[in-house]
Parts: sequence; structure tokens; C-alpha cells
Amino acid sequence: MKPFKNSDFEQVFRQTQTIAVVGLSDKTWRDSYRVARYLQTAGFKIYPVNPALGEVLGEKAYPDLLSLPEPVDLVNVFRRPEEVPALVEQAIALPSKALWLQFGVIHHEAANAARSAGLEVVMDRCIMIDHAEWTRK
Repeated sequence: MKPFKNSDFEQVFRQTQTIAVVGLSDKTWRDSYRVARYLQTAGFKIYPVNPALGEVLGEKAYPDLLSLPEPVDLVNVFRRPEEVPALVEQAIALPSKALWLQFGVIHHEAANAARSAGLEVVMDRCIMIDHAEWTRK
């Protein structure tokens, strides 16, 4: 298996308008909440994915990726690494264009499977930090 390499952030950001935030919490102190709120403020349409919530950040929450009303450009993951393979299968089935695994979410095999299916993939990075840095350029 080839070693995993992160996609070019600029390409990912340029092709993204809609983002599914998997594992989005309604607790304001959680990273997922802060990042999703930042993404909304930056102009992205977010789709919360959390089976325990009905709504968060003014958006209807969905129990899983396959329940979304439309395909999304990017799937942003705030879940444990062992959950990533199933999420990759759903992201491919949507279909999605990109997969972003937040800090600490590392699963090389799933990331390589997503890339083999044509998705751009970023792993073990924070989309909020990288987007803020990219927009300052």
C-alpha cells in the first residue's frame, strides 16, 4: 500500500460549498461546534450529522451521511478512527468530493480507500485552522 499524502488544501477549499460535519455536538465548548460555527461564518452550508440531535447551529441534524437531502462537497469527521471506514463507504456512496479527518482522526487504510474512489482526502488536520490560514494568503 502506498503511503498516504494529504491533498492540496487550496483545491479542496475551492471545490467546497457544502460540508457534512459528522459528530457535530450541540455543546458550545466542543471543537466540533466551534469549527462548524466557523465554517458557517465563512460562508459554507453545513449539514450536521449526529443521530442524537434534532438541530444544531440552526440546521436540521441527520442521523448519518446517507440521510442527507443532497450530496455534499466535503465530509468533515469528528469521530473515533475506528468509525472512519464505515463513514468512508457512506461518503463514497453519496457521492462526496472530499473527506477531511480532524486532528487525531487517523485511519490510513480508509483514507487510501477514499482517495482510490476519487475523493480528495485530508487527515489529522483542523479544517478551521487550515481554512483561516488559506484565506489570509
